[in-house]
Amino acid sequence: WSIRGLRRVRGLSTVSSEEKKVIMDGNTAAAHAAYAMVEQAFIYPISPSSPMCELAAEWAAQGRKNVFGTTVNVTQMQSEGGAAGALHGVLDRGGLAATFTCSQGLLLMIPNMYIISGQLSPCVFHVTARALSKHGLSIFAEHTDVMAVRQTGWAMLVANT
Repeated sequence: WSIRGLRRVRGLSTVSSEEKKVIMDGNTAAAHAAYAMVEQAFIYPISPSSPMCELAAEWAAQGRKNVFGTTVNVTQMQSEGGAAGALHGVLDRGGLAATFTCSQGLLLMIPNMYIISGQLSPCVFHVTARALSKHGLSIFAEHTDVMAVRQTGWAMLVANT
């Protein structure tokens, strides 16, 4: 299903039928995908995933609709663990939710990741891969954060820009 296809099926006509190509970075592309397909987004801005959080919050404040015709409820949490816990709560009630994170933030979500995968709850963590460091000051792009959660039982899809 494409987003345009879902809009056609649901009778929403917020996008023209003409295709247009838009150049954007990976954070923007992931934010578009996440916003289109969820009811709730729990955010805790952590660089380099902050642009995804900011875009989702901006679109929600503007009243932008997702493919279901509703505005996404974007909630900024007090910590990465709080974002994962709140996301788990929504999933437990049958809601559609997502979050955005990277590096040390992803590691703090591991306990909830085990629970979510054990319950087979569908959700997406949008991760901007960044190197781990003991001081949290690393700016290097690599996959040590993602590789640290391989054992949690999640399916992992990877894209690059």
